[in-house]
Amino acid sequence: QVQLVESGGGLVQAGGSLRLSCAASGRTFSSYAMGWFRQAPGKERQFVAAISWSGGSTYYADSMKGRFTISRDNAKNTVYLRMNSLKPEDTAVYYCAAKIYGLGSDLDAYDYWGQGTQVTVSS
Repeated sequence: QVQLVESGGGLVQAGGSLRLSCAASGRTFSSYAMGWFRQAPGKERQFVAAISWSGGSTYYADSMKGRFTISRDNAKNTVYLRMNSLKPEDTAVYYCAAKIYGLGSDLDAYDYWGQGTQVTVSS
């Protein structure tokens, strides 16, 4: 069982940056691939980025490449999402999720989810 708690969201102006954190409970955090997803009002939850259990492999949605960076610190049981050059269309609730097997963008493949953190980008 893994419990996930996101933090670091907030209000930022367009062009600004934020770093989201996701703290995981449980000793087996390093066994899980981790992902970030987001959901804007009235829209479906969409994939943002994923990272392998070791941190050696990462995978991004095309629209996030070059602006967002996912990383993890297994010693701290934490995964991060650094977001630069934020745009108003990045406004959403951001969720982290954990899965046992491999990287992926399919949200149905993720086993555990956090409650989300709100990111609002003003124009």
